[in-house]
Amino acid sequence: MIRLDPASASSAPTAPSAVPAWAITSAGAPSDGEAAFRAGAALGVLDTRAHAQPAWAGAWRQRLALGCAAASMRLAGRAEDAAALRDAWYLRQAGADPGPAGTIFGAWRQLAGQPPGATPDRLGKILDQLGLHWDIEALAALCEHIDDLARSGRPAPFAAAAIAARVVAMRPDAELLAWWLADLVLAQSLRWPRPLPLLMAQVFAPAFRAEAGGGRRMKPGEQNFERAVCVALVQAAAEACRLAGELSRRAEKLLAVAPKLRAKGAGEVIFLLLNEDAVSGSLTTKTLSRFATRRLFERLQQLDAVRELSGRPTFRLFGL
Repeated sequence: MIRLDPASASSAPTAPSAVPAWAITSAGAPSDGEAAFRAGAALGVLDTRAHAQPAWAGAWRQRLALGCAAASMRLAGRAEDAAALRDAWYLRQAGADPGPAGTIFGAWRQLAGQPPGATPDRLGKILDQLGLHWDIEALAALCEHIDDLARSGRPAPFAAAAIAARVVAMRPDAELLAWWLADLVLAQSLRWPRPLPLLMAQVFAPAFRAEAGGGRRMKPGEQNFERAVCVALVQAAAEACRLAGELSRRAEKLLAVAPKLRAKGAGEVIFLLLNEDAVSGSLTTKTLSRFATRRLFERLQQLDAVRELSGRPTFRLFGL
């Protein structure tokens, strides 16, 4: 019999709300005020979801982290896509090095999994994961600036834009850190219990295409950057809410079939499915052998409670 923590085994009471269509749809570039207003409306909807903490919140955040990590690969000049990042992280042996791309993915996973605080020690570790290096004095000054932003009461999108611009001004080669911190500061400003990785996934979207210069990508701190962040947050919030809606429905189905599963350790697998982007089909635990795990996932597929994410007949990955 499966035993789940009642506090974490319930789905959201209602389906996640969607960002209103009027906030997403626009003809031409909005004014600064209109962009800020739309961002406020979108973040207001997302804020409800960010504070709700449903059973599937972990999977939601980690799937958003995967999207940001995939965009990071492009910014870093690497070729790995989301599927390659999944493989690097979830198919490695426990404790093994996931490689350079997987290590960057780990930085986004860490953002999604911890409260939005910044200390020199934490940022030093994130810099290592992103393949960057910074002296401790500069990190301490950056943390102090983040604290100042948190106390300033500045609107969340503008605070996120400000920290990204500050990082790139200090170190033009640290744009990955700039976007990582933008989501952290956004979460701090909105008092979210955990950040939602959002902005990195929008870096190559139309919101950050400069109005002049043949569609050149706008970088933090450039003219109209704050407005671009507002526009990007509308799209990011809409996509995050759509994903939340999908995961809510899939989690509800998974939890509904849980009482039908008799395998020892099935509850642990369900917990992982609700808290991770993916789970290896060859997972082994104290109560589940590789063979038992394979049978469990076959049963979950028969019940239409999980999806196979890799598209392969072997080395398979499953998730909501």
